[in-house]
Amino acid sequence: MSAPVHPECQYPRLPAEWEPHAALMLTWPHADSDWGDELAAAEACLESLAVAAAAYEPLLIVCPDGRSSARVRNRLRSAGIPAERFTIAEAPSNDIWARDHGPITVLRPGGRAQLLDFHFNGWGQRHPHDADDRITRALTDQGVFGGESYRRIEWVLEGGAIDCDGQGTLMTTSRCLLNPNRNEGCQRSEIESQLRARLGIHRILWLESGWLCGDDTDGHVDMLARFLDTETIAHAVCEDPDDPHYVPLRDLRHELAAARTRSGQAYRLVELPLPAPIHDQAGRRLPATYANFLFLNGAVLVPAYGDPNDAVACARIASACPRRRVIQVPARALIGQGGSLHCATMQLPEGVMIDGLQDAHPTRAGASSG
Repeated sequence: MSAPVHPECQYPRLPAEWEPHAALMLTWPHADSDWGDELAAAEACLESLAVAAAAYEPLLIVCPDGRSSARVRNRLRSAGIPAERFTIAEAPSNDIWARDHGPITVLRPGGRAQLLDFHFNGWGQRHPHDADDRITRALTDQGVFGGESYRRIEWVLEGGAIDCDGQGTLMTTSRCLLNPNRNEGCQRSEIESQLRARLGIHRILWLESGWLCGDDTDGHVDMLARFLDTETIAHAVCEDPDDPHYVPLRDLRHELAAARTRSGQAYRLVELPLPAPIHDQAGRRLPATYANFLFLNGAVLVPAYGDPNDAVACARIASACPRRRVIQVPARALIGQGGSLHCATMQLPEGVMIDGLQDAHPTRAGASSG
């Protein structure tokens, strides 16, 4: 069962990611995206992710066209996912990062879900994004989403830039949300007002520290620090003084240690060591991190990079989430384009109705935390 909502929380309410999901959204990679010669490896990663996730909740998979849909449907059936555990919708896309182009869902009184379709500008105009920015509207117009209201918001906000405890506390980074390449001219007070009004947030933990080599999101918090429950935060750490991450992640640790819960207590901190450096073909270091884990109904999926610290990160998350199964999912190909498991998915909270999945139910009940 979900943890009770704190009485100070008002609607709309942004639920925590460990609260029950109706489904998980993925956008499938295709030849017209940036994957190039790595497309097959990216598809293999998405297949592994889909197989792991479908054991715990239904999937909504977005494909660019009918030919791709048929191929992906056959691929997932061959991988052992029952037909009733997933549905496929069609909409053009630029890339796979559903965390940032998918809907951010808030809950209204009575558990009514509302899909918020924030403007997506390709992480500050860095990458093509026009098709991605239209995906949520396209799915809504097709009737894929039903039973809840849709609202387009011409204000830039990416799902990977925020993390919420479901009780009105949101964690984000100043480097991302205050960057003028998102909402030029918006001051911190204006951004806080938007978050309060749109998401029901009344307490914001602004992180000033933390940085990863190769990150082109201007510091998405889901690569650095995440709530595990209302009193616990997992975060990336680096213990090598010669590594360029050492100082920024040390400063992040100090900042999180100084943060306080709603009741004024220090957060319990769970340290997630970085894997050994991973580089692309051009020699650029990639932002590999275990903070990009993914909550499911009853489970947590943790990125695996073929590194000894894969097991360390899983053990630490498992210790903090004893009522959830912790599962490693290969993510090395995904990090080649700068993202991982959380980046490639968007949870659709309980209350969202998805055409083709109304009769599907998770096979394992999710715990609220731990």
